Amino acid sequence: MIPDPEQPRLTSALQAFMGHVRFERRMSPKTAEAYRRDLGKFIQFATERRIQDWPEVHAEDVRAFVASNHRAGLSGRSLQRALSALRAMFRYLMREGLLENNPAQGVHAPRDGKRLPRGLSPESMATMLDRPPADTLGIRDHAMFELMYSSGLRLSELVGMNVGHLDRADGSARIQGKGGRTRIVPVGQAALRAVDRWLEVRARLEKGGEQALFIGRHGGRLGPRSIQARLKLWAARHGIDPSVHPHMLRHSFATHLLEGSRDLRAVQELLGHAHIGTTQIYTHLDFQHLAQVYDGAHPRAKKRKD
Repeated sequence: MIPDPEQPRLTSALQAFMGHVRFERRMSPKTAEAYRRDLGKFIQFATERRIQDWPEVHAEDVRAFVASNHRAGLSGRSLQRALSALRAMFRYLMREGLLENNPAQGVHAPRDGKRLPRGLSPESMATMLDRPPADTLGIRDHAMFELMYSSGLRLSELVGMNVGHLDRADGSARIQGKGGRTRIVPVGQAALRAVDRWLEVRARLEKGGEQALFIGRHGGRLGPRSIQARLKLWAARHGIDPSVHPHMLRHSFATHLLEGSRDLRAVQELLGHAHIGTTQIYTHLDFQHLAQVYDGAHPRAKKRKD
């Protein structure tokens, strides 16, 4: 690296540090190159702040660097890597007697927000579920996916369901959830019809008095991997994203129900979440709706009429 005449002391120290990480620390070339890029960005940032040498860098400069890159869209993971490079650089300079402390030591990268769970649109769900097949396994699959989407079931909860857990007269199901918690969930009419159709043909596969609601071609309880494989096949047949997985049906249930009802507590109960914070990941409500609620409810939101 040729020192930049605009910032010779910053870049010459970086050049010495890169020799240190390559030949003394024997850092991998890929990691060393990432450090070089991150430190080069910091040097550019420092130069814009009229910093000419490393001893002039303070913690507020490091925090400002992190904040600037965060606003520019850099992820928390990338910022953490940049901070690791800076800390290593400052430790090296302290070892060389050029610094007394590490200004990056107490600076932390912001955490990335939780990613919203992927779901399917109502239109995609309709495409998947509105054309049930006539063969035995297809009837079973249709009932499984209708039930998962209708009641927001986890894959493990669907696998664990027995015939006796479904109350068709009441339109509900008894679900054994996480931690042994039991909840009663409503089952929609479309799912009830699909399950009724499945129960009419289920006897063709049942062996030995199996109590599982959903069974495989050999008569035993259907396992999670089989359900995952059947959903991928089902999605492919209906032109849906082949990366679909069973939990996406639960995500779709939660998202569509919350968008329609705005009742977070009810969705929490239906999903079987022990804590409301778990359910809040689904609250990606559109701003237009929030603005309408505000305009309609806040006494000082509306403009006065002349």
